[in-house]
Amino acid sequence: MAIPTVEIARYPNLRLLAWQLHREYLAETEAFALYEREWRHVDRQSLGDEERRLIQRLADIYGRGVLNV
Repeated sequence: MAIPTVEIARYPNLRLLAWQLHREYLAETEAFALYEREWRHVDRQSLGDEERRLIQRLADIYGRGVLNV
């Protein structure tokens, strides 16, 4: 069974948060944890609809509907 992943380049804020990882994909659980841990660096004004939907979907699945920031 494949682990669900997120393509980093599709999401500008995630790309900024993951700059040091030098990878193309993150496991969804890693992406969720990164958003939570580094939320203070997210430019909420620049979040596009696609990235907002991703964050909400990750929170729904891995955070029981909550992004702990």
